[in-house]
Amino acid sequence: MVEFALYNAWLVPLLPALAFLAIIFLTRPWPMLSALVAVGGIVASFVVSALVAYGVFTNPEFLEKPLVYAVRWFSMPGLNVDVGIQVDPVSAMMIFMVTMVASLIFIYAIGYMKGDPGFSVFFSYVSLFAASMLLLALSSNLVEMFVAWELVGLCSYLLIGFYSYKISAREAAKKAFITCRVADFGLLLGLLALQIVFGTLNLVELSDKVAHYEKYTTFGVLTLIAVLVFIGPIGKSGQFPLHVWLPDAMEGPTPVSALIHAATMVVAGVYLVARTVFIFAKVPAAMELVAVVGAFTALFAATIAVTQREIKRILAYSTVSQIGYMMLGLGVGSMTAGLFHMWTHAFFKALMFLAAGSVLHALHHKADIWEMGGLIRKMPVTGWTFVVGGLAIAGIPPFAGFWSKDEILVAALESGHYVLFVMAAFTAFLTAFYMWRLIFLTFFGEENPANHPHESPPVMTVPLVILAFLSAVGGLVGTPWAPVWSQWIFFEHPHHVEPNYWVMIGSVVLAAAGIYLAYQLYVVDKAKVKVKELAERYRHIYTILYNKYYIDEIYLWFNHTIIDGAAKLIYLFDIYIIDGVIVNGLAYLTGLSGESLRVLNTGRLQNYALVFFLGVLALVVLLAFTGPSSASLTLGGVK
Repeated sequence: MVEFALYNAWLVPLLPALAFLAIIFLTRPWPMLSALVAVGGIVASFVVSALVAYGVFTNPEFLEKPLVYAVRWFSMPGLNVDVGIQVDPVSAMMIFMVTMVASLIFIYAIGYMKGDPGFSVFFSYVSLFAASMLLLALSSNLVEMFVAWELVGLCSYLLIGFYSYKISAREAAKKAFITCRVADFGLLLGLLALQIVFGTLNLVELSDKVAHYEKYTTFGVLTLIAVLVFIGPIGKSGQFPLHVWLPDAMEGPTPVSALIHAATMVVAGVYLVARTVFIFAKVPAAMELVAVVGAFTALFAATIAVTQREIKRILAYSTVSQIGYMMLGLGVGSMTAGLFHMWTHAFFKALMFLAAGSVLHALHHKADIWEMGGLIRKMPVTGWTFVVGGLAIAGIPPFAGFWSKDEILVAALESGHYVLFVMAAFTAFLTAFYMWRLIFLTFFGEENPANHPHESPPVMTVPLVILAFLSAVGGLVGTPWAPVWSQWIFFEHPHHVEPNYWVMIGSVVLAAAGIYLAYQLYVVDKAKVKVKELAERYRHIYTILYNKYYIDEIYLWFNHTIIDGAAKLIYLFDIYIIDGVIVNGLAYLTGLSGESLRVLNTGRLQNYALVFFLGVLALVVLLAFTGPSSASLTLGGVK
């Protein structure tokens, strides 16, 4: 079975793709059957992925040479593109993680989407979404990966705007699609440059050629290529300054939010950087760019999350921040740490989004955490599983987030990026603070008598329990004393750091301090009044953070003032210069010359003969006065 799965890994994206087709053309009129088809497709894909992962991680030869099988897609002079599957430790880990988390989200969605008129359509979309992400993870060349990359973007557009009757959902879908298209243009330019310079986009061949790039191009061109390639992940993974679409993606159904933020779309950018690490490793400046963008985004988004009020919006900015952590790990040269945090983040972030959906489901989509309170007494499964997720993301040992976050901090410190280390450490403190602010305000304290919460059905709570378990133990594969993770995920430039107990203790102290501060501000009697007084005292800072540094407003100003203003100037130039002066001017001159010459066209032969005679006479006179004095004139043969 394992060998069969290894050589038939193409079934992993195919099975949910077939589920999508089956729902669209066969089962759409029967909602529950559509859900069963979607769940069956992704669970079957998970089984194949688990067998593939087992086969890869128990055979050391895959560390040195990936299993690649492909067929020719199209061929033309100078360009051959194959459709292929590449099975190695990185892709095996990715498909295992994606299918496992997606399976739980699909099952949860049966309860969450119950009664929705678009039930079958929803499951067709998420099946295509999962298939696209799995194809991206297994692609053996960057052309195929780019096709899957765009399919992921299309599915996100459809799912974010799923509630199309809401203006906000339609606008959020367009915002996500357009923002990612801006980034994808940079990625496309980078891929075209790679094809032109190296003559291939096959990952294995490209890795070999980039290792000796001096034969093909200059260091400057390779640097430009690396930066262009990184622009795509900046957009897809919500990094500054193209992060603006990600919080608005909350307009989609909560299972979509979990799917986008935990295991699919936003981690696609991290995965692409890891997949093309052989390019970045040759360009230190590009690695620095990845690290700086990641660290800044992590801190930037964390400061915004501190002031937000909507439960899913807080989690959205948390995702932006945590993806920044992953980019920081990749940028400082620790590929294992960057992907390890992607692994642990998938569990606790999916858990918290699904738990948030359970809260919204119970409160009829009331989203303001200040209007909640005491929910853990009426919703114990949702509440305590969310607490597990909060401990994991805060970095409390032995929960999953502690191990991956600690490895990133140690990698940043030992690589000499001291400023980035301080930024990441402070981000860890803020993460613990804002996440437990959410937990204390939502699940603890006094109950809001206006709410009538109830626990969600088992189809929604069972996935929460499983994800809580994974959030608790999922990081044990990467402890410094048993580094199974770094032995599995082997890179051309592997990076595994020895345990740094000072960093461990410091990160735990920062996390505990963040939780304690949140407790003091949001649980202790009359503390909430003091919080509001602090917000009023420092209202300028609070307003800036609450309004997300006015980045959206800056973009709107730029579009309305610069883009629209330039468009108006071009419009006026077109109307008054191109049309008015040039086109209409030439037409006027043509008409005027026609009117002037029209008087000469009388239709009378004697007039034409007179004009001819006068013309000849003028030529004779001209020659007589301009020719040499000794010259003789000959006219009509008479000398």
